[in-house]
Amino acid sequence: MNDCLFCKIIAGDIPSTKVYEDEKVYAFRDINPQAPTHVLVIPKKHVASVAAVDELDDADLAACLRACRLVAQSEGLTEKGFRVVSNCGDDACQSVKHLHFHVLGGRQMGEQMA
Repeated sequence: MNDCLFCKIIAGDIPSTKVYEDEKVYAFRDINPQAPTHVLVIPKKHVASVAAVDELDDADLAACLRACRLVAQSEGLTEKGFRVVSNCGDDACQSVKHLHFHVLGGRQMGEQMA
């Protein structure tokens, strides 16, 4: 999509701090981190959110989840734990309408999700 922020990041038109990349997925540091480690994992194919996940094939979706694990591992989060979150829609405060997973860690997370 021409006007999608994350598509522009994937294309290299907007700079980012890359953490991981393969043929299906791109992961980069969030510019407004909510935890000591906050990485966004996005599919290279544009899909708006989890609500539109049927537009991805199973391999693309699996690649996103595997990338979340690889990012957590490379960031040293797997021993103590990490959180993976995907906001879906306006009420969930999804600010960029491109499917993305937040990989958060590096501190004790709160017990409540909301």
